[in-house]
Amino acid sequence: MAARRTDGMTDNFFVRAIRPLRRLAAGPVDGTGRGRAWSAGLAAATVATTALTGWLSVQLYEQHEDGQRRQDILAAARQSALNFTSIDYRHYDRDSRNVLKSATGDFKEQFAAQTEELTKLVAQNKSVSEGQVLEAGITRSDERSARVLVVADSKVTNASVPSGESRTYRLQLDLKLVDGRWLTSGVEFVG
Repeated sequence: MAARRTDGMTDNFFVRAIRPLRRLAAGPVDGTGRGRAWSAGLAAATVATTALTGWLSVQLYEQHEDGQRRQDILAAARQSALNFTSIDYRHYDRDSRNVLKSATGDFKEQFAAQTEELTKLVAQNKSVSEGQVLEAGITRSDERSARVLVVADSKVTNASVPSGESRTYRLQLDLKLVDGRWLTSGVEFVG
């Protein structure tokens, strides 16, 4: 007979309660190898679950990185379009520097080459343009380049239109990633 415990239960009760759990963990003991197969299956399921978790983590990270890249591209394109459509003859040196700071490549060289002529033209006409970006959308992008379409409005005043007039611009901006910054490498008016 089993020894009595102070709580009124026998030691055999615990042995009997644990025995099925041991059998479940070890599998059948009938020599057919089902216990080993069950253990191997459990190990395979653990490896598969770990691999799936790792794969999903990588996918989530890449999705986050892609979203951040798209936000960076759109922010750079919006700022570049705003710089390009906002000029004031009284501060054209500052305004042209803003355009050049967000430019690269041929576009930067061409704009820099025309700055002196543009400065005279803007001053002569007393041109002021207050730009506002309405919409921007990426048409294509990869890790190093992007193309963005931007719709911008501006109120333009100058010597011939002193009361001002509204203008709408549709711009195609090509951007390149240079030293961690998205810079405009081309601007084209598209309609």
